[in-house]
Amino acid sequence: TTVIDNAAREPEICDICQILVAMGAQIDGIGTSTLTIEGVDSLSPVVHTTVPDRLVAGTWAVAAVMTRGDITIHRARPDHLDIALDKLVSAGATVDLVGDGVRVRCADRPRAVDVVTLPYPGFPTDLQPQFIALNSIARGAAMVTENLFEARFRFVNEMVRLGADVRTD
Repeated sequence: TTVIDNAAREPEICDICQILVAMGAQIDGIGTSTLTIEGVDSLSPVVHTTVPDRLVAGTWAVAAVMTRGDITIHRARPDHLDIALDKLVSAGATVDLVGDGVRVRCADRPRAVDVVTLPYPGFPTDLQPQFIALNSIARGAAMVTENLFEARFRFVNEMVRLGADVRTD
């Protein structure tokens, strides 16, 4: 028996656990911060479609807002991007659920939005740089708080070299 405390709860981790369970693994606590895994003698092959990458979908969504574009992201899971999509709406975007994904569009210059990163289901730290880029061209000022990775702001100096008005503390 293996117990993992403070386990990641991201959809990608849950998906890996679900693949393993389908193969015959015994994993309890999927989607929680504690996983209990009972060893098994063997696993069997399965056919599985992996969960769509929420960070890629989020990056495309931010790009559409930054460029005043209109994009439909097929296979995007809006339930995996709730907070990020809400932040884009706060920035002035229109977000619609469509068929197998999400449509994001923004006709005007976006408004700056505050962001605070947290473990899933909070705002994803991996989308924080994209939102700093969005805020660098947006109307107004915003504060971005990083709670997970202290070195996440390393790229900011390069943005300043490009002309962004960004300060770190």
